[in-house]
Amino acid sequence: MKRNLIILVGAIFLTVAAAALLVNIFERKQEGKQAFYRVVEITDDIEDPAVWGKNFPYQYESYLKTSDMTRTKYGGSEAFPHVPTAKDPRTFTSVQKLDEDPRLRIMWNGYAFSKDFREERGHAYMLLDQELTERQDVVKQPGACLNCHASTYSIYKKLGEGDLVKGFHEMNKLPYKEVVTLAKHPVACIDCHDAKDMSLRITRPAFIEGIKAFKATQGITEYDVNKMASRQEMRTYVCAQCHVEYYFKGEGKTLTYPWAKGIKVEEILSYYDEVKFKDWIHKDTGAPVLKAQHPEFEMFSQGTHARAGVACTDCHMPYQRVGAMKVTDHWVRSPLLNINRACQTCHNVPEKELADRATAIEDRHQRLRNIAFDALIDLINALKPYKDVDLAKSPNKELEAARNFQRHAQFMFDFVEAENSSGFHAPQESARIFGESIDNSRKGIMAVNRYKDSLKK
Repeated sequence: MKRNLIILVGAIFLTVAAAALLVNIFERKQEGKQAFYRVVEITDDIEDPAVWGKNFPYQYESYLKTSDMTRTKYGGSEAFPHVPTAKDPRTFTSVQKLDEDPRLRIMWNGYAFSKDFREERGHAYMLLDQELTERQDVVKQPGACLNCHASTYSIYKKLGEGDLVKGFHEMNKLPYKEVVTLAKHPVACIDCHDAKDMSLRITRPAFIEGIKAFKATQGITEYDVNKMASRQEMRTYVCAQCHVEYYFKGEGKTLTYPWAKGIKVEEILSYYDEVKFKDWIHKDTGAPVLKAQHPEFEMFSQGTHARAGVACTDCHMPYQRVGAMKVTDHWVRSPLLNINRACQTCHNVPEKELADRATAIEDRHQRLRNIAFDALIDLINALKPYKDVDLAKSPNKELEAARNFQRHAQFMFDFVEAENSSGFHAPQESARIFGESIDNSRKGIMAVNRYKDSLKK
C-alpha cells in the first residue's frame, strides 16, 4: 500500500513537472514569435528614440549605454575632467589627442583639427561633442557637417518639404550653427529603420549616391541600395552612411563620398587629384593637402572579415538572447569589450587568446604607425624653409613634386590614422598604406634635396 502511494505521488509530480515544462516551452515559442509588443504607433515622423523604445525596450536600453566611456588599449575613451564654462558646460569629456601626440598638430598645421581633436566617444555624444568642439571657433562649418553627427532624417524632410534629397542639399549649404538648432538627437532609430516594418534602410542621400558610383566601377549600373542590397549588406551599409571618407563638393557644400574610381586609398586620392580638391594649404610647407575623415567602411571592405561576409553589426552590435527572443544589441562598441558575443560566436577560441591576437595586431600597427609618422614629419621639416615659395611665380618641378609627395604621404598616413580600428579591420592593407606613405615621404625628401642643390647652381 505504501509502495503504491509513493508511485502515485511520483506519477503526479512527474505529470505536473511535464505539464509545467510544456507550458514553458509553449510560452517561449510564443514569445519568440512575438518580436515586439506594439505599445505606441510608430510613424515616419517620430524621431525621438524614447518613443520607439516603448515598443522595443531591450534595444532602447542598450542604445542608451552608448553614453558609457570605456577605453581599450588603443581606442575608446575615459571620462576626462572638464571645468564647466558658459561656453562649454560639460563636466567631463574625452582626452585631447593633440596633447598625447604633438605630431598631429604639425601634420594639421593651418587646419581646424590642429586646435582640437579629442578621443572619440560613443554615439550618445556625437551631436554634443561636435557642437562644443573648439574647431567651431576656428572655422565657420557648413550644415553638411551635421550629416554624420545627428539624427538628420526628419531635418531633411522638414527642409525639403517632404523631399529627402532636396532637404539634404538645403541642409548642406546652411551655416552649421543655424541648422544645428533643428537637431534634437544623435543618430536614432529612424535613421536606420523603416517605421512601417522596422526593416533596415539607407536615409543618407550622400551614401545612396556614393555606393551607386562605387557599384558603377564594378559594372553595376543604376544601383539602388534600398532595393538591391541584401539584408546582410544592409547591416554594414547602415553604418557606412557615416563611417566613411568624404568631402564637401562645390559652393553648395554637398556632402560627397569620393568613390567614383573605387574605395581604396589610391583610388580616392586619384579622384581628389583629378578634381584638384584640397582641404587647405599646409601652414609650414605651402603644400595643398587633404584631411582624411573616418574611412572605416573603406578599410573594413579590404579585410578578411568583409571577405567572409561578416557585417559591421555582427561584431559591434551582436545578437543577444532575451528570453526566447534574439535581439540586436544597440550598445555600439568595440568587440574587444564584448569578446564572448562579438567574437566567440564564430571563433571557437578562448577569450584571452582572442584578446591577445587583437592586441598583437594593434601593437604591430602602432609601431609601424610611428615609423610612418616620423617619416612624414621629417618631410614637413625638410620643406619648411621653402614654405613661402610661390610656384606660380617661380615654377620649379622639384619643389612642386616634393609638396605633392607630402600631399600623398600625408593623406595615406591620415587615412589609416583616422580609421578607428587601430589597424584591426584590415591589418595587411593598413601596413601596405603605411608603407606607401613612408615611400612618398622618402621620395619627397629626395625631391627637396634636389631642389636645394638647384639653388646652389
